[in-house]
Amino acid sequence: MTNYNHDIFQRTELLLGEELMQRIAEARVIIFGVGGVGSWCAETLVRSGIHHLTMVDSDEVVASNINRQLMATTATIGQPKVEVLRERLQTINPDAEITAICGRYNADTAERFRLEEYDYVIDAIDSLKDKALLINNVTRTENTCLFSSMGAARKFDSTRIRIAEFWKVEGDPLARTLRHKFKQLGEYPERKFLCVYSDEILANQQSAVSSQPSAVSNQPTPNGTMAHITAIFGNMLASLVLKHICQ
Repeated sequence: MTNYNHDIFQRTELLLGEELMQRIAEARVIIFGVGGVGSWCAETLVRSGIHHLTMVDSDEVVASNINRQLMATTATIGQPKVEVLRERLQTINPDAEITAICGRYNADTAERFRLEEYDYVIDAIDSLKDKALLINNVTRTENTCLFSSMGAARKFDSTRIRIAEFWKVEGDPLARTLRHKFKQLGEYPERKFLCVYSDEILANQQSAVSSQPSAVSNQPTPNGTMAHITAIFGNMLASLVLKHICQ
């Protein structure tokens, strides 16, 4: 049994009670991708009492992350995202077991991650190919629950952010492209799963910012993003985990 710090979580315990706090403390969560969405999700989970958290991301902090990623500051540029975020989360709850893995989930690394050992998997991956692989593999496990983030870029109106089962997501280009990818692969998720999404699509504005992909992160051409949107996406993913634990 995992013990939780009653002093840190007294306000949460007032709302949920000791039994649910114990269940939250014992849940095991892994987050793939701790950028604009995943970083906020991670912090909310730890502040809510999640004790066992693993974070996976291969990128380092760059200046363009600062506008929306929790651990990105001018002081953390050049440092691995997962390491910076782990250090921050440990200051919130020093007793939490937080594992930082500087790497990617892809066809070459998938076997290293024992998804069945986790109660919850959070998908906040940007790469379409890797995202599809993770979704298919998680939904093949027997008891691991998956929650996924669709695209949080090119959004501004927070009131249009929604939660829906993947096949019922409407107006989101990433969900549409993912469905096409599954059809192309001839492999489909074996279980239903909930997604956070928005049907808003704004155009990128012309600016002096380079539109070239990052050579470091090997990510596609960037889109405009804002902190209030990515933070809500991340917090809604965290809320799905907490709600499922407490139901």
